[in-house]
Amino acid sequence: MNFLGHLYFSDNNLDLMYANLFGDFVKGKNYGNYSKTIQNGIKLHRTIDSYIDNHPAVMILRRKLYAPLPKIAGIAIDLYFDHILAASWDDFHNQPLDSFLDNFHKKTIQKEDFNNPMFLFLIDKMKKGRWLYHYKSANGLENACLGLSKRISFPNALDEAPEIFKEFEVDIHFAFKSFMSEAIPYFESYYKKMND
Repeated sequence: MNFLGHLYFSDNNLDLMYANLFGDFVKGKNYGNYSKTIQNGIKLHRTIDSYIDNHPAVMILRRKLYAPLPKIAGIAIDLYFDHILAASWDDFHNQPLDSFLDNFHKKTIQKEDFNNPMFLFLIDKMKKGRWLYHYKSANGLENACLGLSKRISFPNALDEAPEIFKEFEVDIHFAFKSFMSEAIPYFESYYKKMND
């Protein structure tokens, strides 16, 4: 999942939400110098990525999308799932999406805790552009795909992903529902173990 999915699976903990997103900017196993919350966020980020990458329904979908979206089918699925999650947010969360995102945006973080200028730049752009508020619309999906396509270092067809979404919409929705039905209890158990 992309940004919104990672926030959703952060246990409604604002500090963990930022730490989770930061996990995408930390490579390797040497992250013991960060605070416990950030360490937990890095582990959570990697767990979410691993869970979705290895989910059977997602793996089937990725194979179906490989021909029209070579090399980037997994990235497209992350964006598709964020789009569907945003559009059906009320089915998964008791707080309205705009209110959930308002709380995330209003949270002040200590920049010195996140020693990566690219991460801080991304968070700033995300807030100013209100990216996540637009995820639920078709136009929001188009903008997300186009923006990410430009940031990928190799030629890719991610800008075509919104059209491909329409073609494979039934398959994508099926995979999303299958994933969420298993991911939600999985991460509920994940937090119980973490808090024990």
